[in-house]
Amino acid sequence: MSVASLKSDRMNIDHYDARVDLAATFRWTVKHDMHEGVANHFSFAVNDDGTQFLMNPNQKHFARVRASDLLLLDANDPSSMEGEDAPDPTAWGLHGSIHRHCAHAKCVMHVHSVNATILASLADSRLPAIDQNTAMFHNRIVIDDNYGGLAMEEEGTRCAEMLSDPNIKTMVMGNHGVLVIGSDPADTFNRLYYFERAAQTYIGALQTGQPLRYLSEEIAEKTARELEGYPGHADRLMSEMKAILDEEGSNYRD
Repeated sequence: MSVASLKSDRMNIDHYDARVDLAATFRWTVKHDMHEGVANHFSFAVNDDGTQFLMNPNQKHFARVRASDLLLLDANDPSSMEGEDAPDPTAWGLHGSIHRHCAHAKCVMHVHSVNATILASLADSRLPAIDQNTAMFHNRIVIDDNYGGLAMEEEGTRCAEMLSDPNIKTMVMGNHGVLVIGSDPADTFNRLYYFERAAQTYIGALQTGQPLRYLSEEIAEKTARELEGYPGHADRLMSEMKAILDEEGSNYRD
């Protein structure tokens, strides 16, 4: 079979472009060391009400996830948990609940990245605006102070209820990690990446033991709004991520 035929076969997979973008985010999560091996999950809704979604298969390392590997699940179909290709129960509990209850959460990414998890482990898990990256999340975070164990169905539903406000797109999951939502993989990964960078800056600043220079409420909110309206940044990041993977000969598109 020719290279052209192979490419054509790949592109006939349902939701191929969405699969490619989501697969790219798994690979870059590994590059930024934000992964947890074969744990954690990303999902992306492919229908209007958000209940049908792509998600990584159970127990496959982020570094090996390909476009064709992604499961297509229905949040309203309990039989999704049956068979050899059933998703991880915690992934179904958390992501299924969010896609079932929060139609605006088209894409959901949850990780235990180091700096976000350090922040989630502090008694005060707020992220103050001390620079441009931290200001990006000013008044746009919800903190879950009631970690209830692994994110099975009941725990997932509780988390979904905390994301009912479409303006809140980042959840610091106390004693757990971070979860971000967005409109698509580019928008959501951009938010995930910058949250980890922001948390790293804040944790590093705390470690100096020196007083912090806080932005005013006015400037923090102004900066957050400016970053929200910054044209094309997330899409450009996604384009560059895929270009680098392609240059490296990555099989994420397969």
